[in-house]
Amino acid sequence: MKHRVRPAALMLVVGALLTGCVSTPADTRRPAPDSDRPFWQAEFDGAAGARPSAAYWNTEIGNRDEQGWGNNELQYYTDDAANAAQDGSGHLVITAKRAPEEAELPCYTEDFCPFTSARLTTAQKVSLRRGRVEVRAKMPTGKGLLPAIWMLGDNGEQWPRQGEIDISEVVGNEPRTVYGTAHGPTYYNENGIGDSTTLPADADQAFHTYAVEKEPHRITWSVDGKRYFTLTPDKLPAPRDWVFEQDMHLLLNVAVGGDWPGSPDNSTRFPAAMTIDYVRFYGTGHS
Repeated sequence: MKHRVRPAALMLVVGALLTGCVSTPADTRRPAPDSDRPFWQAEFDGAAGARPSAAYWNTEIGNRDEQGWGNNELQYYTDDAANAAQDGSGHLVITAKRAPEEAELPCYTEDFCPFTSARLTTAQKVSLRRGRVEVRAKMPTGKGLLPAIWMLGDNGEQWPRQGEIDISEVVGNEPRTVYGTAHGPTYYNENGIGDSTTLPADADQAFHTYAVEKEPHRITWSVDGKRYFTLTPDKLPAPRDWVFEQDMHLLLNVAVGGDWPGSPDNSTRFPAAMTIDYVRFYGTGHS
């Protein structure tokens, strides 16, 4: 699994759609190419405490060998149900918690990781080539938290040539802002290309549908069916190296600390949970 580095700042593209655009027929969600029914979905209707299906989900573990997951993050990812499990009410819950002092979890720092969390991926199991991915979720907020719904390419390249689409990132101390970003060979980290939109209330107060439409040479981000940014090759810096015409798998995680959100403080509430209602892939891909 390749590492990714979260941007310290986003490069907003001139001419992107304004945040909170008026809902018109052009802004409303439409079925993805090929089908208006998902070719794969995860509804999380298992028993309380059940892990997500290993047929579709991988659980990544650790911190030290991953060098803070490329971002100087402070959480140790586990395969413990305390960090990722279904709640018995149709949801998957990914929870960041303070680690017990006696846990001594290996960290990229000289000290032990002070937090645990989970990072789930569909790599080598489910991918989207063309169409739409929707994730209905409630995101945690608070200083030092960075919940993310994102995709990585399956082209076998090292990041950033691998390609990355951040469907939704919520920096904890910006609780009403949703960031959507693309990263590629010459536009990554703080030069990632994207935009943001504003929620009507903090992201932890209600479920929202975070989505990306992945069409030929076009990617469109939306929240609750309202589009706020479209990326096409002409918006890339020279040499306009577009790497998104490929299968891409999904990742769900809650990071703690790191370059972008900074470290938690006494105001940050733990446990901090990202609650996922469903994941749905429309169009074409692999499952």
